Amino acid sequence: MQCSKWFLQKIGHEGLNNLLMAYEDKSGYALCAFSFALGPNAEPITFLGRTPGKIVPPRGPNDFGWDPIFQPDGYEQTYAEMPKEEKNNISHRSKALTLVKSHFTEVGYTFRINPSV
Repeated sequence: MQCSKWFLQKIGHEGLNNLLMAYEDKSGYALCAFSFALGPNAEPITFLGRTPGKIVPPRGPNDFGWDPIFQPDGYEQTYAEMPKEEKNNISHRSKALTLVKSHFTEVGYTFRINPSV
């Protein structure tokens, strides 16, 4: 989320919350996309991991991007307040990577290393 990094640097977590004050619905989602292609002319395959949640006033350490303002649905903690292991188990990234792993397992690709490259 490079855009969110720039956005947060400019207005901060409080600024985002201020922008949303006028709206009753604070729902959102975290989205991660992993894509890969088997070659330069191959159509990429994309795997999307999505975690629904809502934007809340900042809580928890400000160690990573928008984690203090994103509270996943079904949880009372923001990403920033959660233990890393718990966040990693439910995150949009882990969901996308699970899809990548499943795809690789199901398809059974065989990769060869070309020593001359």
